[in-house]
Amino acid sequence: MPRFAANLTMMYTEVPFLERFAAAARDGFTAVEFLFPYEHPANDIAERLKVHDLTQALFNLPPGNWDAGDRGMACLPGREAEFAAGLELALTYAQATGCQRLHAMAGVVPEGVSSEQAHATYVANLRRAAGRCAPMGITLLIEPINTRDMPGYLLNFQQQAHDILAEVSAPNLKVQMDWYHCQIMEGDLGRRLEKHVEGVGHIQIAGVPERHEPDEGEVNFPYLLDRLDAIGYQGFVGCEYRPRAGTSEGLGWLKRYRTSETGNG
Repeated sequence: MPRFAANLTMMYTEVPFLERFAAAARDGFTAVEFLFPYEHPANDIAERLKVHDLTQALFNLPPGNWDAGDRGMACLPGREAEFAAGLELALTYAQATGCQRLHAMAGVVPEGVSSEQAHATYVANLRRAAGRCAPMGITLLIEPINTRDMPGYLLNFQQQAHDILAEVSAPNLKVQMDWYHCQIMEGDLGRRLEKHVEGVGHIQIAGVPERHEPDEGEVNFPYLLDRLDAIGYQGFVGCEYRPRAGTSEGLGWLKRYRTSETGNG
């Protein structure tokens, strides 16, 4: 059975952030992820993880100025030092929480910057960041994001991401395969998973097109989750969705899946 991680940025928003760890544990999650932890001291987060016996599966490097439109800095020429400083901050949180996966958002390509410039900056930053993470046993992740939710984002397609993996050539650089984004941009999720699984370091799920629970819409999630078991995927599956009407109330899909897996066993 896949190891599900509750995304505490999108889920359990009924309570303050630091209370979401307890809520996720009460609902049976053994792992959590979130976008950005930096508004809270690393030790406060580490304490919640320990008290509730939770694994920190993933979080993102600082994205830059989110309110001003930044969606990561890895591809932004001239901001290499800021990206490097953000990585160092993220590593302090990773050490405190025991997190072994960090997502480096590529960023929106700025006006006046060519795709070639953005790509070269991205590859150089990823190569340095992966090298910095490697001695600490941390995997660096990159994620293709759909152009509907994030126009102008550099990285949009699975093959594009895996080509970058080959170019950077760092064994601890992997792809964060979000089936929500992939379905919107490409579809053919099962075949893409089978083709790229060796380079996939994390998976995320959400219903398409509304980004609610993975129990409605275009994607057959029970089939795909079963495929993960069949191909031997060992990573986490992040539940990065916006609950329709209450987080705990919307977990019927997970209960049904766990019941079916127990029955099949």
